[in-house]
Amino acid sequence: MNGKPTGKRRPLLWILLGTLLVCGASSLVRAEEAEKIDSKSCINCHEESAHKSKIADDLRLSIHKDLGCQDCHADKTVFPHAAPEKKFSAGCEGCRSCHTEEADQYKRHGRLNVGECGDIPTCAACHGTHEILPASAKASTTHPANLPATCGKCHENIDLVKKYDIRIQHPVDIYTSSVHGQAAKGGVYVAATCIDCHSTEASAHQILSPGDHDSSINHFNIPKTCGKCHKGVEGDYWEGIHGKLASRGETDAPVCTTCHGEHGIIPPSDPRSPVSRSRVAEATCSPCHESEVLNAKYGLPPGRLITFIDSYHGLKSKAGDVHVANCASCHGVHRILPSSDVTSTVNPKNLRATCGECHPGISEALAATPIHGVRGGLQTRAADIVEKLYIVVIVVIIGLMVIHWLLDLWRHIQGLLRRKPQVIRMRPDEVAQHALLMVSFITLVISGFALRFSESWVSTLFFGWEGGFALRGTVHRVAAVVFGGAILWHAVFLFTPRGRKFVRDMWPKPQDFRFFLDRILYNLGKKENAACIQRFSYVEKAEYWALVWGTVVMVATGLLLWFDNWFIHFLPKGALDVALVVHYYEAWLATLAIAVWHLYSTVFSPHVYPMNPSWITGYMPEEMYHHEHPGYLEEAKKETAEYLRREIDRLSPHGGDKNGAE
Repeated sequence: MNGKPTGKRRPLLWILLGTLLVCGASSLVRAEEAEKIDSKSCINCHEESAHKSKIADDLRLSIHKDLGCQDCHADKTVFPHAAPEKKFSAGCEGCRSCHTEEADQYKRHGRLNVGECGDIPTCAACHGTHEILPASAKASTTHPANLPATCGKCHENIDLVKKYDIRIQHPVDIYTSSVHGQAAKGGVYVAATCIDCHSTEASAHQILSPGDHDSSINHFNIPKTCGKCHKGVEGDYWEGIHGKLASRGETDAPVCTTCHGEHGIIPPSDPRSPVSRSRVAEATCSPCHESEVLNAKYGLPPGRLITFIDSYHGLKSKAGDVHVANCASCHGVHRILPSSDVTSTVNPKNLRATCGECHPGISEALAATPIHGVRGGLQTRAADIVEKLYIVVIVVIIGLMVIHWLLDLWRHIQGLLRRKPQVIRMRPDEVAQHALLMVSFITLVISGFALRFSESWVSTLFFGWEGGFALRGTVHRVAAVVFGGAILWHAVFLFTPRGRKFVRDMWPKPQDFRFFLDRILYNLGKKENAACIQRFSYVEKAEYWALVWGTVVMVATGLLLWFDNWFIHFLPKGALDVALVVHYYEAWLATLAIAVWHLYSTVFSPHVYPMNPSWITGYMPEEMYHHEHPGYLEEAKKETAEYLRREIDRLSPHGGDKNGAE
C-alpha cells in the first residue's frame, strides 16, 4: 500500500513494457522501410491512365509536363502511401495551389454551390487529368470547337437534366445546327460557343443561372452578352424603345433571345428563322403586340397583326413573297422607336424616306396612308363609305341570283314530284328513318369538326355567337343520341318481314361484282348497257355496309371519349389516344364517302338530277327506276300496287269490307 509494485503485479508490468518496446521497434523499422518517391517512381506503378493511355505520353503533351506528380498529388510523397486524410479531388482544392484565382471564382455552377453536390463538374471534368492541353490547342477539351462536346457530357445527359430540372434538354444538339454552331464547326473559332454566352465577367469559372442578377444570361444582361460580338447592334438596341424598357427594369421588354432564340439561333435568311422576312410578323412581333395584357400596359393599339395581314404587304408576305415589306422594313430591326420620336422611321416626317426605300419618288400624301389594312376603321371616311356600299351591292346582287336559281330548282323538283307514273322505293317509316339519320349525321359532322376547325367560317357561322362553342359539345352529344336512336329503330325494323327481305336484298352477292365490271366497261364506252336486275345495286350495297361498319366504329370510340373518366380505369395506356385518332379519321372517311359516293348517286348524277325524290316522298318516277333498276321494275310495280291497295283498305271507312260499297 506504499505505492511500490507488489509481487503479483510485477510480471504484468514487464509484459506491458515488452509489448511497447516491440511495437516501437516495428514502427521504426517501417519508417526506415518507407522511402521517398519522385515522378519517375510513380510511373513504375501507374503506367496506364484511367482511359487506358500511357500516363507518360499524356504528360509529355500536357501543359503540366514540367510539374512533378507530387505537385498535384501532394499526399503521395512516400511509398507505401500513407492513408489520405480525405479523398483527393482533382477539381476543387487539388488545383488551388497553383490556380488560386480560378479556384476562388469557381464557387457556383448554375444554381448549386461547389462542394454541396457531387454532380457539379470538377476541374478535371472539363480540363482533363494528365492530358490537360492549353485552350488554344485543337485537341484540348476547352478549345472553342470542342467546348460543346465537353459541356454536353453533362448537359446532354437526360438523367441529369431531369434530376436538376434543367429547362432545356439537348442544348448541344440544338446549338450544333445553329448559325453559331455551324460557324464553329467550320473552323471559325471566334464564333460564340458555350462559355462566350454563359461565362460571367469573362470567366468560364463563373457560370451562373439566369435567375442570378450577375449572370451573363440574366434577362437584363443578355444584350451586353450578345454585344461582346455584336457591338453595333447592341448600341442600336439600347437606343430603341425595347432597350429603354429593359434598362428601366421591365421584365417583359424583349431582348436578343426573345426574337432570335437561344441555342438554336439561325440566320434571318433561313425561312425557318423567327426573324426571317416571311415569319417575322407572326412568329416574332405578334406574340407581344397581340397580347392584350401588354397592349393595355403600354397603351398600344390592338390588332396590329391582323390588320397587317389584311394589307397588300401582308397578303403578299403570307403568299411567300420575301421582297415585300414586313414589320422590320418600316419600324426597323434593333433601333425601334415609337412614331412620336422624331428620329423614328415611322414618324410622320420620315414616312416618305421610309416608304421611298421600296417606292422611289413616293409623295408625302401617299406615304401617310395607313398601312395596316382596312380593319378597325383605320381607313379614311371615303374608303369606309365605299366599303359599306360594296357590301350592300354584293349582298343584293348575289342574293337575287341565288333566289332566281332556287326558284328554278324548286320548279324542277315540283315537276319531278308530279311526274307520273311513280313506284314506291321507301315506306313512310323508312323515309322517317332516313330523315332522322340524315339530320343527326349532318349535325354530328358540323359540331364535331367545329372542335378541330374552330376558326373556320362554317364553325363560326354555327357556333361563333357568344356561348356557342361552349354549347357545341352538348349539341354533338345530343345528335349522337338521336343518331343512335335512328340506328336502333332501323335494327328493330330489320326483324320485321319487310326488314328481313331488305337484308336479303341488300346482302352482297357474286353478281354484284359482275354489275360493277359492267358499269366500268359502260363508262369506258366498251359496253352498251349496264343495267342492274336487283333491287339494290352494288353502289347502294357498298354505302349501306359502309354505314354499318362506320356506325359501329363511331359509336364505340364516341362512347370511350364521352365516358373517358370511367373507361380509363379499365383500358391500357394510350387506348383513349387511339380512340381519338380513329374517331377523327373515321369521321373524315364517313363525311367524304357521303359527299362523294352517296350524293353523286342520289343528286348529281345526270340521270337523277336534281335528286331522287324518294327520300322525301318514298316514291320515284317509273322512268328513273327503269334506268336505275330495269330488272326489278315489274317487282316494284307489284309492290306499289299491293301497298296502295292495303293503304286504301286501311283508310276506307268500312275497313276494306267487300260490301262496304253497297
